[in-house]
Amino acid sequence: MSGLRIGQLAAKAEISASTLRYYESVGLLPAPERIYGQRRYQEGLLDRIHFIKVAQQTGFSIQEITILLEGFEPSDSPSDRWELMAKQKRSELEERKKQLNSMIQILDSGLSCKCLTWSECKEKIESNGSC
Repeated sequence: MSGLRIGQLAAKAEISASTLRYYESVGLLPAPERIYGQRRYQEGLLDRIHFIKVAQQTGFSIQEITILLEGFEPSDSPSDRWELMAKQKRSELEERKKQLNSMIQILDSGLSCKCLTWSECKEKIESNGSC
């Protein structure tokens, strides 16, 4: 039999089989060939799954991922559609990056702090610049 069984592909992609079934149900993955009722996936789908995972981890919605993969009008050029969405998403990610960096600074300060609460630490920082 050719192709990977769902469990094999899930293991290689480091996701659950139910996630693969979900991706298939929402159209992110094509319906696989079935042999004796079992799904059989091509190993080449790993790149697509990796793209989906990275996009999800960085805040893209399923709808946005679907659009990125194949949801544009045929009259739209691929470079134009990617540029528009990339600029918009890049701006969103930059804002998230600022928020993450801010939280990292707070955590770093907390690692050297001996205060019992965040409020106590914040008061010390505001009064003398350090905790």
